[in-house]
Amino acid sequence: MRKEIMWEFAPDVRDGLTRLKAEPGHHNSRGFEQSGGGEEAIGGKTDRTVLCGQHVFFLSFVKLNQGAPESSEVWKTRFRAMEPKLSQIRGIYKRFKPHILMVFTQISYALLYFLTEASFNHGMNPHIYVTYRLVVAALIMSPFAYFLERKARPKLTWALFLEIFVLSILGVSLTLNMYFASLRCTSPTFVTAMLNNIAALTFIIALLLRLEIADIKKARGKAKVAGTIISLAGVTIITFYKGTTIRNLWGALIHIQGRTIHENQLIGSILAVASCVTWSMWYIMQAVTLKKYPAQLSLTAWMCLIGGAQSAVFTVLMEHKSEAWHIGFNIDLWNIIYSGAICSGLLIFIQLWCTEEKGPVFVAMFNPLASIMVALLAYFVFGERMYTGSILGGSIVIIGLYLLLWGKENDQGTA
Repeated sequence: MRKEIMWEFAPDVRDGLTRLKAEPGHHNSRGFEQSGGGEEAIGGKTDRTVLCGQHVFFLSFVKLNQGAPESSEVWKTRFRAMEPKLSQIRGIYKRFKPHILMVFTQISYALLYFLTEASFNHGMNPHIYVTYRLVVAALIMSPFAYFLERKARPKLTWALFLEIFVLSILGVSLTLNMYFASLRCTSPTFVTAMLNNIAALTFIIALLLRLEIADIKKARGKAKVAGTIISLAGVTIITFYKGTTIRNLWGALIHIQGRTIHENQLIGSILAVASCVTWSMWYIMQAVTLKKYPAQLSLTAWMCLIGGAQSAVFTVLMEHKSEAWHIGFNIDLWNIIYSGAICSGLLIFIQLWCTEEKGPVFVAMFNPLASIMVALLAYFVFGERMYTGSILGGSIVIIGLYLLLWGKENDQGTA
């Protein structure tokens, strides 16, 4: 059955058709002769080429016949043939989704350190920065938590609220204030190197609380213990051994403006270690809280809101000048927005989800990646010097990380 199709052309197209009919034997760029418009049959489809001035119009006429309905069956057959491959791809993505999200988390944190260092060099108070950051995160995450988890969110009791209050101190207000105060006293490379202790500390605390299993008679247990020890050894090398200096040959691609501040290396080291301890406790405690309050978005919003209030009270006691709270349209503002929306909002939600899926040690053991990324960015982008000790220690940390990952993967498979 053939269906006639009526076309109404614009005047310039009709003129082109008239000229085309008057010039038989014309060849278009597709290489076939056309008289009054060229036709080429390709698989039941007729293409007509119309020249108008300097333009070429390709008009398609589909021949309709009784066999057309069979095309839907063909597509169904093709889809059924592709279904096993699609299922395999979905299975691979589902298996490695926590890994991908944690790598994204560490990349985001690596960028944060340089933004924060530039903001502190610009004169930003670290305690005010933490307060604003948490307030921004609470304002952004609260609407999503309210609407998306309205039915799934359990009832908030006073006991659960007190637990979230303590969780906010350990993982948000106290930890971030100590951590970024140590960044002001030291450097991004140093604090990220100290951050790598969290994986080992979390594993040790989880082991003491019997939340983790380390059967040294089995390969997975040996891998966990060996990975923890090797990671700590790599962190120790990065922290205490510099080695030979490797200078950047092409200079800094991006310059961090402002005055570099290193007020007290000893105080910065103590604050960094203390923040790692509280951060490890937070990883353990949030795994327990998630079982009682399995609403990651709501828990993130609550922690940011309560942590922001806690940090505000602490900052008011520490900073008495009202001028310090004024934020201009500069690096301070962009750093607060990025760290609040991404790092204290989205990334905490991702970590909570990964904690529920894979456990607290799995989340903590990705922290060494941020240290390696910071070292690479500091050298290749910001023109800072690199030391052989950092390269050696970073390599050892990677070995320990993958040993620990291998032990955790076997643990997940046998659980």
